[in-house]
Amino acid sequence: MVALVAVGLVASFALAQAKGGAKLLCVSKQELKGEETVASCLAKGERFAIVDPYGIVRILSPEEIELTKAFNPKAFETRAFGMKYQKLAPPLPPLPVSPEVQ
Repeated sequence: MVALVAVGLVASFALAQAKGGAKLLCVSKQELKGEETVASCLAKGERFAIVDPYGIVRILSPEEIELTKAFNPKAFETRAFGMKYQKLAPPLPPLPVSPEVQ
């Protein structure tokens, strides 16, 4: 039963990504246009937010960033975009599917 719920969550997350899912955007350096990675910006102290497809914004705390790195490290390998260029920013990469779920 738990495996079915996990598969459902992963599938719905993948569908949301395909439809233009959530984006990780820099809120402290609005002019970023992919010149750096999210990880390099974070190392310089830049602040990021997750913006969902409905425009709901969540500014990430340092603890949230560390936990997100643990669960989805690929999110920090992407190019960094500021709020000004949010339409150019790629959606967050989906979580890797664990072998137990497959």
